Amino acid sequence: MRLRIAVLCLFTAVMLAAQTPSPDAWKTAETLGDVDLSSLTAVQKKAALKILREQDCSCQCGMKTAECILKDTNCSYSRALAKVAIQGVKDGKSLIEISKLMDASPKAHRPKVLEAPVKIAVDGAPVRGPADARITLVEFSDFECPFCSAAVKQVDIVMAAYPKDIKLIYKQFPLSMHPHAQFAAEASLAAREQGKFWEMYEVLFKNYRQLSRENVLLWAKQLGLDVNKFKADLDSRKFKTVVDKDLADGEAAGVYGTPSFYINGKQYNGEVTLAALKPILAAELKGETKDAKGEPDKEAKPVETN
Repeated sequence: MRLRIAVLCLFTAVMLAAQTPSPDAWKTAETLGDVDLSSLTAVQKKAALKILREQDCSCQCGMKTAECILKDTNCSYSRALAKVAIQGVKDGKSLIEISKLMDASPKAHRPKVLEAPVKIAVDGAPVRGPADARITLVEFSDFECPFCSAAVKQVDIVMAAYPKDIKLIYKQFPLSMHPHAQFAAEASLAAREQGKFWEMYEVLFKNYRQLSRENVLLWAKQLGLDVNKFKADLDSRKFKTVVDKDLADGEAAGVYGTPSFYINGKQYNGEVTLAALKPILAAELKGETKDAKGEPDKEAKPVETN
């Protein structure tokens, strides 16, 4: 009996390991998520996969196109690039020609580092940093998103480097693909009701894979919250309308994935690291903005937030 149980456990472990894609699965995968390769011959498919594994994604994520397709289901740029590559292969073009088409495609063209400024309603949203900061960094984020969790450390580094110049405003943007994201968003606001938003923010992102109700209530207790009030606020769904409004604000501003950052109202499309942000922030502090090449953009309009 023990031998049978051991064999079953081993079999289950092997099956689970087989079902969990490795971080490098994109390098050998014969399918790429929702990208349709069925119209290609075996040779064409091989060529398409080759270029998608070698061409950088234009969303500035730092990943190859095939990698971004599999790891970021919200990226529209990688999928647009895949369509260009597939059509190029069908048309019999060389890989170099296809690469040039991918770079030139208006549908998949690399976005500006900073987009044009938009209005973002921020009244009442959680904020940290000096009230008179010259740079307002608005973050639309999802507590169950691994990319958002990874961005927390980088944002902290940036904030520490500019302690007098940046304030961070947090806006909720729970994605429907994450089953606990809405609950976590409301939990963070229930913690804010008791003056502990940023403490809960840190705990939720640190434990983004374990956002069960039981765990959130435990963390609330550990943070010293009135758990009965916290639980009552969650059960009443009193913060659902706040989260829904943040979602609507994000969609109106052009948010399609998380995390999304806006620097003085301008959507930022680069890496969230101090090194990448330094020239952007320096330009903002000088009253300039940057175009896609990092050059001053004299036509940019003043930021408008309210």
